[in-house]
Amino acid sequence: MATYAIGDLQGCYGPFKRLLEQVDFNPSQDHLYLVGDLVARGPDSLSCIDLVYTLQDSVTVTLGNHDLHLIATVLANKQANPKDKLAPLLASDKLASYITYLQSQPLCVYNSQYDSFISHAGIYPLWSIETALRHSDWAQSCYQGAEAADYLKAMYGKQPDVITDTQDKQVKFNSIINVFSRMRFLTNELCLDFENKTGLGQESELQPWFDHARFKTASTQFIFGHWAALEGKTNLNKVIALDTGCVWGGPMTLLNLSTNEQITSK
Repeated sequence: MATYAIGDLQGCYGPFKRLLEQVDFNPSQDHLYLVGDLVARGPDSLSCIDLVYTLQDSVTVTLGNHDLHLIATVLANKQANPKDKLAPLLASDKLASYITYLQSQPLCVYNSQYDSFISHAGIYPLWSIETALRHSDWAQSCYQGAEAADYLKAMYGKQPDVITDTQDKQVKFNSIINVFSRMRFLTNELCLDFENKTGLGQESELQPWFDHARFKTASTQFIFGHWAALEGKTNLNKVIALDTGCVWGGPMTLLNLSTNEQITSK
């Protein structure tokens, strides 16, 4: 029995399928974590999500921004971006089932066996794992519930502050969604920056979320995707970036949590 995590698929079905074949993935014994962004920009989002849906008993997805936007496109009538190449998926007769499945998936998970926290974009430095999981559960109740369309219509927003202690449920929802699906750089005040998508080593007053002192001595492993410009590099042993830019011409990367070995698609 093995446990794996794979970075952003983004509609790159061929590399995804080959990675599973490379490790001889056995859905009756193994478990796979997908760090989000199953769809969009790549050539075959429909095949990606259909395979995940077929394997769902052996897969956990932590939703990414593209997954959430797909849910919003269907439930809240948001406009699909033509660059996302979602037309075949949106025309599928299984679309409703795919959306229901995505709604059943969390924003983050914690695997106690391997002391690993997994999400699409990371964890806010001031949140404990317990707090992060609680916020994930609350936000999921919003995008799963009867008022899901209303929350999704106003999703994201441009509020850089992370505000969760508020009676304004939309503000709280947007803050949680932004942390788990959009976060890259933070200001010195630990506010989110939504513009800078570069990698490390850039001269800037902004800092990567994982540059916080907490992560330099962490015993827990933090696994995330979302940030292709990092090219899989964080310079920290316990912070693992799995989005190696497959949709932009790089490889797709799999982490074996059982051994900490990383494998790239052939």
